[in-house]
Amino acid sequence: MGLREYLDYELFRLGPGPITVGTLFTCVLIFLGALIVGRIVRGAARRTLIARGYPPGAAAAASKMLYYAVVAIGTFVALDTLGISLTAVLAGSAVVLVGIGFGLQNIAQNFVSGLILLIERPVHEGDFIQVKDIRGTVSNIGLRATRVISRDEVTVIVPNSDLITAQVVNYSVPTNRMRIWITIGVAYGTPPERVRDVLLAVARAQDGILAEPPPEVRLEKFGDSSLDYSLLCWIAEAREDLRTMSRLRLAVVCAFEQAGIRIPFPQREVHLIQPRT
Repeated sequence: MGLREYLDYELFRLGPGPITVGTLFTCVLIFLGALIVGRIVRGAARRTLIARGYPPGAAAAASKMLYYAVVAIGTFVALDTLGISLTAVLAGSAVVLVGIGFGLQNIAQNFVSGLILLIERPVHEGDFIQVKDIRGTVSNIGLRATRVISRDEVTVIVPNSDLITAQVVNYSVPTNRMRIWITIGVAYGTPPERVRDVLLAVARAQDGILAEPPPEVRLEKFGDSSLDYSLLCWIAEAREDLRTMSRLRLAVVCAFEQAGIRIPFPQREVHLIQPRT
């Protein structure tokens, strides 16, 4: 059997025309070619958009949509080589969507949510976000799920529906700045002006604390054993909040020791009543 005869060998019939080895091979080649071309187009579009000054998140979203469009067109062309019309594909898709609606609701919901994320772009790749109890940096937004790199450098797979339906805090919008605060208890009788001056001096001496808006000291409440103050500061990068707050607390402890300001601990008075004999 020659090559021509092998390619014309009929495997089965689908619609009016036969499905041969050649048509099936052509269909596979077109589909693989669409995947390759889609990746090339995605990379080129992303580089071009970034070079023209578009944000990385917007460039990633636009390039992904181009990729999916190229793959969809290639899929339709590949199916056309098998004699499958677009009308039949749409009719079959309607049946599939009905099945998805009954049996694969979560997958369909995440898929639609992925499209919304790519179109509306409430979060971008590189944003520092918090969704539920997860806080980290968005590394990739897919059609089904989004990858978030946590503070511990662990990849967390977040369903796209959570980013649409749940409350999401985006620390990168409108800016990367963030206000942090630490609470300190000071013994009663300590002059408030002295506490304020020490806390402000500590904040101004720390790296990463912005000068504008300036640090602020507030007297939060009169506690059982202490006067509770709060030190509020602005930092340039929200990702550095835990490290900066730790450095501030350590510096406050050292500064209070040098200034003779006492941090009290809870105290209780217990009165023992002797039973009557």
